[in-house]
Amino acid sequence: MSKRSLRIGTRKSAMALAQTEEVARLLRATAPKVDVQIVTFETRGDQDHISRLLRHGGKGGAFVAEIRQAMLDGELHAAMHSLKDLPGNEETPGLVIAAALPRDASNDSLVLRRGLTIDKFRASHGKGFKIGTNAVRRAAYLARLFPEATVIHFRGAADTRIRKLDRGEVQQLADGGIVGPADALVMARSGLQRVGLASRIAYDFSVDEMLPAVGQGIVAVECAERDWSTRACLAMIEGEGARLCAEAERELLWVLNGHCNSPIAGHAMLSGGEMELMAAVLEQDGSNFIEARRIGTVDRPRELGRMVAFDLLEKGAANVIARTRPEEP
Repeated sequence: MSKRSLRIGTRKSAMALAQTEEVARLLRATAPKVDVQIVTFETRGDQDHISRLLRHGGKGGAFVAEIRQAMLDGELHAAMHSLKDLPGNEETPGLVIAAALPRDASNDSLVLRRGLTIDKFRASHGKGFKIGTNAVRRAAYLARLFPEATVIHFRGAADTRIRKLDRGEVQQLADGGIVGPADALVMARSGLQRVGLASRIAYDFSVDEMLPAVGQGIVAVECAERDWSTRACLAMIEGEGARLCAEAERELLWVLNGHCNSPIAGHAMLSGGEMELMAAVLEQDGSNFIEARRIGTVDRPRELGRMVAFDLLEKGAANVIARTRPEEP
């Protein structure tokens, strides 16, 4: 009897491929009669390493839209995404997150150029150093943690960014300008681990120092809502705790109407039958932090996400988020 084929779409980056290989490994172990095939895409975000992601509709437009369309067109059975790249303020009719893998490390980490030590960086409080990131959230936290450092726009795949860091290369900007070179980068620990670059981590930020992006550290596998055969396969690799945290965090993002590069942070943690959700909405320059935290029961994650979002809105979060949408009236 021939194996059933299951085609999974993913980006060509080293990190995306590593994450997709993990999905394939889990599927092969739990569903040996399934022939898992990986199909790679070079998305708009992968082709353009200069523009800010907002130009492509945020991370959703840059890294997700083309792969989702391939699923809707029947070219793929499923697609792997970093959950933090999936827009939280919109739905794609006909698609569903069928599996959330057990969560990897969710925190952010500091990577330094070769020759620069963490002791020297700390002693200077960042003064005179340039720190690269593309995330509004990270830039806002860095403005608070290292007010004397210069935060610069820096894009590319994880391995590419570190190579540019070590070589002292500048970052081109869409307007023709350049910034850099960078002295340090802030990146997700989980991504660095996936591509074998965890040894470059000079410092791990705690979630209290730098609250992660919604969904950070969670690999999500999406498929057609009515493809029950694929959904049944993917259900076997589900991480129950990751799913609960994802539901709370993404409900927060939904209520706040936040896109994936909004200055929004959110992180849920499980302890026995309880879930704690911490969240923040940040002014891009780090001048204003609106924070909220609640504890609820694990069986009502979306309700917890809504309540924390309402707390933030009552404190003025909507105005901060609106300032990141200059294209809207």
